[in-house]
Amino acid sequence: MNRSKLVAGGVVNRRHFLRGLGVAVALPVLPSLVGRGGQVQAAEGAARRPAVTASGAPLRMVFLSIPNGVQQDHWFPTDEFELGSTMAPLAGLKTHLQVVGGLAHENATPGRDGAGDHARASATYLTGARARKTAGSDIRVGVSVDQVAAQRSGRVTRFPSLELSADVVRNSGSCDSGYACAYQYNLAWSSPTTPVSPEPNPRLVFERLFGAGERADRQRNYAERQATDRSILDFVREEAADVQKRIDPQDRRKLDEYLTVVREMEGRLKDHERFARAPETDADVPAGIPADFGEHMRIMYDMLLLAFRTDATRIATLLLAYDGSNRTFPDLGIREGHHYLTHSQRKAELAKKVAQIDQFYVSRLAEFLQKMSQIEDVDGKSLLYNSMIVYGGAIADGNRHTHDNLPVIVAGHAGGAISTGRYLKAAPQPMSNLFVSMLDLFGTPVKEFGDSTGPLAALL
Repeated sequence: MNRSKLVAGGVVNRRHFLRGLGVAVALPVLPSLVGRGGQVQAAEGAARRPAVTASGAPLRMVFLSIPNGVQQDHWFPTDEFELGSTMAPLAGLKTHLQVVGGLAHENATPGRDGAGDHARASATYLTGARARKTAGSDIRVGVSVDQVAAQRSGRVTRFPSLELSADVVRNSGSCDSGYACAYQYNLAWSSPTTPVSPEPNPRLVFERLFGAGERADRQRNYAERQATDRSILDFVREEAADVQKRIDPQDRRKLDEYLTVVREMEGRLKDHERFARAPETDADVPAGIPADFGEHMRIMYDMLLLAFRTDATRIATLLLAYDGSNRTFPDLGIREGHHYLTHSQRKAELAKKVAQIDQFYVSRLAEFLQKMSQIEDVDGKSLLYNSMIVYGGAIADGNRHTHDNLPVIVAGHAGGAISTGRYLKAAPQPMSNLFVSMLDLFGTPVKEFGDSTGPLAALL
C-alpha cells in the first residue's frame, strides 16, 4: 500500500482501539491495519479536506504561550539565521522552523483602558480582539483561532481540540488592574464570552485520552490500577497480542515503541501523584501536578505527543505560564521573580537572568520538537513535518510592555506548505494575519480574523 496516498479522514473513520472495561487505548496509525479503505483519490483532493496535508496525512495546529515577553537583546537571530543564546537549544532544529518578526497585537495595547497589559495581552494573543475591561462576569473578547478551526473541522477526531496548561487555572475574580482572571488564565475562547479552560493535571489528561465507557467503569478501572499498581495496558493485553499478529514487522516495531511510551508515561504520573480517589475532570483543585515546573512542562508536552500520535485531536493549546507570572527559577540560580526581573532589565545582571529564563522555556520547546521530528507519521514524514506550531506571546518587551515585533516562532512544515529554516522579517502587520494564513492552510479558510488586514503571504 502506498502510504503517501492515505487520507486522514479515512484513517480516522478506521481508528483502531484496544478496549477493556473502562479503557480504550487508541493505536497510532498503522498502515497494516488501514486496509484498502484508507487509499484515496489524488492527493490534491485530499488537500482540500480540513486538517489534512497535501499527502493526506493529519495536519496538526498547536499554539504555545510564554509569559512576560522576552529579553530583546538575546531573542532575535541575525539576518543569516544565526541563533542567539536564547534560542541555542533549537540549533539542531533550524531547518524545521522560522523565527518571525514584524507581527503586532494592537488590541493588547492600553488604548483607553489603562493598566492591565498582562491580562489584556493573554486575552488578545489568540483572538486578535480587545478584551472588555471588567472584573465581573461580563467578560468579552473574541473567538480564538484554535476554536475557529475546531468548530469547523474538529469532528474528524475524538476531541475537537485539547487545552492544556503547565500553570494554575483561575476563572473568577480580578487578577490584573481590573481585568477578570479568565482573561489571564485562558488561551482558548469558543465564543467571545466563553473561555475553554485548560487542564493542568497530566493524570486527568491521560484518563481523558485513555478512558472509555460509563463513568462508573472508568472509576472502577482507575481504582483497580491504583490499588494493584497495574498498567492500563494490562487490561488490553489480549487485544494487543492479537494486533501484533496481524501487522507487518515495521508496524510491530512502531506499536512496541508506542506501548512503551504509554507505560512509561504511567510510571511518570505515579511518581508525581497521590490520589485518594478517582480523578474527576471537573475537579476545582487538581492533585498530582509535578512539583518541578520544568517536569510539568515536559509531561504536558508529552501529553500533546500522545494525543497527536493517536490522532485523538489535531488542534491544541498549551499555556506554559500565565502572563504576569512571577515564578522563581531556583534550579537556574534565579531567586527573583520572573515578572519582577522583566521590569529590572536596566541592570545588566538582571537582564541576563531574563534571557536565562527565556532559554529555559525554549529548551522545553526544543525537546518537544525533537521528539515530534523523530515520530513517523502515516505518510512516512514526521509529526513535526505535518504540523504548524506557534510559540510566543502578545508582549514583546516585558520591561516596557510593548506589543509590536512580537516574539514568534513558527515550527513545522504544514506538510510542506510553509517555508522554514529562516528569519522572516515580515513587514509590520497584525499577528492576526498569521492566523488567517494558518486557518487557510488548515482547510478552514476565513476572510478575516480579529484585527487582520489579510494573510501573512510571506509565511509560504
